[in-house]
Amino acid sequence: MKAVLVTLVAIGLATTAHAGETMELTAPGPEGDLAGTLIAPADGKPTLLIIPGSGPTDRDGNNPAGVTAGSYRLLVEALGEQGIGSLRIDKRGMFGSKAATTNPNDVTVSAYASDVAEWVNVARETTGADCIWLLGHSEGGLIALEAVQKGEGICGVLLVAAPGRPMGDILRQQLLANPANVPIMNDALSAIAALEKGERVSTDGMNPALMGLFAPAVQGFLIDLMSRDPAAMAGRVALPMVIVSGGKDIQTQPADAEALMRGQPTAKLVRIADMNHVLKAVQGESRAANLATYSDSSLPIHPELVAAVSAFVIGTD
Repeated sequence: MKAVLVTLVAIGLATTAHAGETMELTAPGPEGDLAGTLIAPADGKPTLLIIPGSGPTDRDGNNPAGVTAGSYRLLVEALGEQGIGSLRIDKRGMFGSKAATTNPNDVTVSAYASDVAEWVNVARETTGADCIWLLGHSEGGLIALEAVQKGEGICGVLLVAAPGRPMGDILRQQLLANPANVPIMNDALSAIAALEKGERVSTDGMNPALMGLFAPAVQGFLIDLMSRDPAAMAGRVALPMVIVSGGKDIQTQPADAEALMRGQPTAKLVRIADMNHVLKAVQGESRAANLATYSDSSLPIHPELVAAVSAFVIGTD
């Protein structure tokens, strides 16, 4: 009954939504509603669904671990100036979607993709669009690739700062890139190797600095995540695809975009030389300056990203 009620509400909104209007929407989750924010498109313009990155990242692109860049909000506001609609969402069990599950750690890539399929249905019913574009940021790129296999009504896929290699390989690289991590690397590498084999890891005696990353509650999700090959997933997508890579991204690398392109050679690759992982421009090579943008919502979203997304979804690319 819940799904029917949500559908009826969404259809009702389609008759009252005006271009640029912001409204709160819900979609059915496993135990309660998922929550999101829609900016209605102008007549004849597309709608983009933003799929958040890893961890407790909210619909605006912020994270209580110190990320307050507001990247998703800034992106959709910039796109909205061109009449492009958007739907940004909270992940199941978190923030506005807290009611969707009592255990936000009891998830898989497939579970998140099922939620995206529900959101695609709601967005289509609310806007009257035949299909919705997916933009997966970071880990959200994996969710987007999985969601394409689960549901209909998807126009195409944008993978922005998304992983192209197995997550274990990326995690090793990220940890090794920071010299301050030397004291924890033995524990970290052992944990990654075990999780890649599908084995849970004891945290007894583990360096406290790693407890958040390898907490027992999230190990099931990590095992699922590390079992996936993003390039192979991209190869199974028959829809239009754009891959966006930032030259100042310290979390995903050009190698990730290149791997995705090998998986799906028909995709278009967009390189933005000075864009980092939170989709802001960074001057110079300082890691500190790069990380400073993660907590600065006053910095605009990178204009080249806005241009690339707009060209793709409007059809001028």
